[in-house]
Amino acid sequence: MSNGHSILFVDDEVMLRDVVVEALQDNGYEVLVASDGPGAIALLTGPMRIDVVFSDVSMPNGMSGVELAERAAEIRPGIRVLLASGFAKGQLPPIPKGVHFLPKPYRIGQLLESLEQLVGPGSVANNG
Repeated sequence: MSNGHSILFVDDEVMLRDVVVEALQDNGYEVLVASDGPGAIALLTGPMRIDVVFSDVSMPNGMSGVELAERAAEIRPGIRVLLASGFAKGQLPPIPKGVHFLPKPYRIGQLLESLEQLVGPGSVANNG
């Protein structure tokens, strides 16, 4: 069963990535994975369809999730972005306008609800 949406999941924690990727795939999402911002940018500049970027805010290799959100909007205007962090929103750099926030720890159900808010239940996004 596919809901027709593609998620780029960016997180450097391997165990978390494995759990989230499996849950997203079980719920019909196509999932691309990157372990850091530069890896995500490489995928965003490629030809693959990506409806939502879901990223941790704190990541290694010189690019935060906030910076990734800004670059993603430059590369693919209108792309939807969901950022997650264990820090309170007030402790983070300002979240760019239009970017959604999910506090950690989150439950898979909360993640799925957040994604549905971004892509709409049963709808197919078009970001060619």
